[in-house]
Amino acid sequence: MAAPTPTRRKVLGRLSLPERRFVADALRTETVGGVLLLIAAIIALIWANTPLSDSYTTVRDFHIGPAALGLDLSIQHWAADGLLAIFFFVAGIELKRELVAGELRDPRAAALPVIAAVCGMAVPALVYTLVNTIGDGSLDGWAVPTATDIAFALAVLAVIGTSLPSALRAFLLTLAVVDDLFAILIIAIFFTDDLDFLALGGAFAGLVVFWVLLRVGVRGWYVYVPLALVIWGLMYNSGVHATIAGVAMGLMLRCTRRDGEEQSPGEHIEHLVRPVSAGIAVPLFALFSAGVSVSGKSLGDVFTQPVTLGVVLGLVVGKAVGIFGGTWLTARFTRAELNEDLSWPDVFAVASLAGIGFTVSLLIGELAFADDTALTEEVKAAVLVGSLIAAICATVLLKLRVRKYQALLTEEERDEDEDGIPDMYEQDNPEYHLRMAAIYERKAAEHRAKAELAGASRDDADSPA
Repeated sequence: MAAPTPTRRKVLGRLSLPERRFVADALRTETVGGVLLLIAAIIALIWANTPLSDSYTTVRDFHIGPAALGLDLSIQHWAADGLLAIFFFVAGIELKRELVAGELRDPRAAALPVIAAVCGMAVPALVYTLVNTIGDGSLDGWAVPTATDIAFALAVLAVIGTSLPSALRAFLLTLAVVDDLFAILIIAIFFTDDLDFLALGGAFAGLVVFWVLLRVGVRGWYVYVPLALVIWGLMYNSGVHATIAGVAMGLMLRCTRRDGEEQSPGEHIEHLVRPVSAGIAVPLFALFSAGVSVSGKSLGDVFTQPVTLGVVLGLVVGKAVGIFGGTWLTARFTRAELNEDLSWPDVFAVASLAGIGFTVSLLIGELAFADDTALTEEVKAAVLVGSLIAAICATVLLKLRVRKYQALLTEEERDEDEDGIPDMYEQDNPEYHLRMAAIYERKAAEHRAKAELAGASRDDADSPA
């Protein structure tokens, strides 16, 4: 007897129902946060380009904090190192959940988003390096165009009124999670100078205490929040970027459910903290980082200087080519095949959307050119211009397919038996089909009754007076 032919895996296939619900909830919060992020960036640009620009600089550069603890920082510094630690804490929880219960738990299934994300970071870095090698520019900013801002990307989707099918939304979210992981590694490895091993040892000891408290089941925010602040402060003073503390603590949370649990501790805490991250931390970071002076000359310089041109081309060209190429190569050289409901132009449109690199790109730009304020501002302008161009390109591509997406989304959400579960997930459930049969029989009876009434009315009208 011949062995059965192995089934081919689907690229961007249908999500499981729990995964679909998780993705929907996560993206709903990120979308609201993305709109706030967009508003904060616009406010920053207006504030920095009006007669009130001096007040923007004054507020941004105002120092506050205990100098004795090495934390006398500017408002901008607090936003980048403090508030973004919350963002990376959520990113750590997301990564942990993806690894133990999400799309990354199966190595075969994880291959696609991981390869796509790696290519989506490597190609922009190569584009930047090539442009600056040819143009004799600085190679220090190679990592700036490698990051994707999921919140900003979702804000663009919300503004243009396009709802992606769940498979594409999950692909974008998983890409962003893997992207954040590599961004964290880049920050930790390439932007760590002059280590203070005593402070680093203290931060490590604090993380061990954090882990032990979690494992023995200690509860209470009044325990973990002060401990987290101590760990963050020690990490900052160690020379390692303080956001790494947030990632480490996020990765320690348990993200698997035990019997009787509706949510794991990690999912519960993420549900509580994500709105703070998306709605407060990231928009405030944008407010104090996106305020760059914009003029005709500065915009022209973005396309003439190798550093800024490399950032723009890395985001617009490198991201789209890298993610699309990585996805296509994975499908080409494995047994995977594209979901029949989608096509390769859909993948390219999402890859273009991933060229919106705002929050982490701005952060890496500040770290890469920390000693050159003027170049830092130029790189920020390049990130804004590159993200805007990527958003416009993605909008055009997505709008071309909007009717297809709306039809797919309608089919995904159809729930004719009104039991709260989309019908597409119940095709193998006999009870679903029995409920649908009863519904159709009831409707048939109603229409038969209406037909009899209509017939009786017509007979009355036709009868002689």
